[in-house]
Amino acid sequence: MTSRAYRPLADRIRPRCLDEYAGQQHLLALGKPLRQAIEQDRLHSMLFWGPPGTGKTTLARIIAQTGGAEFITLSAVLSGVKDIREAVSLAQQARQQKNLSTVLFVDEVHRFNKAQQDAFLPHIEDGTFFFIGATTENPSFELNNALLSRVRTYILKPLNEADIRKVIERALDDKENGLGALRLKLQEAAMKLLIQSADGDARRALNWLEIASDLAEKQPDDTAYIDRETIANVAQESLRRFDKGGDIFYEQISALHKSVRGSHPDAALYWYCRMLDGGCDPLYIARRVVRMASEDIGNADPRGLTLALNGWESFERLGSPEGELAIAQAIIYLACAPKSNAVYKAFNSARKAVQESVSQNDVPLHLRNAPTTLMKALDYGKDYRYAHDEEGAYAAGESYFPESIGELQFYFPVERGLEIKIRQKLDWLRRLDKNPDKKD
Repeated sequence: MTSRAYRPLADRIRPRCLDEYAGQQHLLALGKPLRQAIEQDRLHSMLFWGPPGTGKTTLARIIAQTGGAEFITLSAVLSGVKDIREAVSLAQQARQQKNLSTVLFVDEVHRFNKAQQDAFLPHIEDGTFFFIGATTENPSFELNNALLSRVRTYILKPLNEADIRKVIERALDDKENGLGALRLKLQEAAMKLLIQSADGDARRALNWLEIASDLAEKQPDDTAYIDRETIANVAQESLRRFDKGGDIFYEQISALHKSVRGSHPDAALYWYCRMLDGGCDPLYIARRVVRMASEDIGNADPRGLTLALNGWESFERLGSPEGELAIAQAIIYLACAPKSNAVYKAFNSARKAVQESVSQNDVPLHLRNAPTTLMKALDYGKDYRYAHDEEGAYAAGESYFPESIGELQFYFPVERGLEIKIRQKLDWLRRLDKNPDKKD
């Protein structure tokens, strides 16, 4: 058995040139700067940022091959500073002994810590190698600024359906490295399901196709047939692109939150189901829904917070999948409810005011409790007006802020939902403060 037999299909039919490469036309179409740089052998250090199966490793190999450069690969999952030093030594030897440039490809570069990332810097600077990093995480958060400033970042996108189809057809036709010798016939319904289930990931599509090829039914004409049911069985345990704690996770929860804020229940429900489909913990979503209730609905409809909490509690009591419906109910209600961020803005303004104020802003004497004789002798609680004893249960003109800062206003109710009434009430009370003798 040859070594080729041990290599997965996705590795065996890896594109060898740009013409075989599928996807990323925003970077590699004729006339695009990156394609021109590759074809004209104008290498530079770069970073590929994109989800799995979008061709980051393959593109790095093509760049090295097209430029006639040595190709060294490291995985940040398995490598350390010692491996980096060995790669530097190999690159120096290639330059000195063969007069060749080197492309150092670092997969999952975001897994290197700051010290490990810093180890690349001097060698990128002096041209020991051209650095190409690959990451599925947002480099703004995962890579240090010193490394980012020395590379150009390219965003790779999930492959579209036409791209995935191109990859599958190439695998089926390639007799040397692909599955062509098996004379496979892929039912069109099976092809569509495979493309859809791959969800923009070429490696996933090829891995499933390879498994399905082993399950294909032999035909009298010595061909093998793959139907939709076979693909469904192979792909049934799949999850859509979703990484708990990664970029897609935060992108989707952001989309859910913004859909609720934008009063679009259908889109909110879609993103909720996308996150569930991807394996997100419903309790995490429930917590975020409670936050939405306070941040974006607030006192325009206080029932929203109650319903959000009820959804959370219902899931804790019922579990999945029954409890997921209660969270969906809360999401739809919040999306349809009147919106107000007045509480959110008031809280942030008050917190900022406190953080910027001095500690000498003592509690006024009349607001202090006086449980002892000494405290009463020091005028604690003196002249405090008990609101329930006042007309309308409101002590007009009373001050509740420290004397040193005067009266402040943080909460500005909006003209929506219940806050219309709240605003009218507060406006009336403020008029009384200015003219305590006028109660109408």
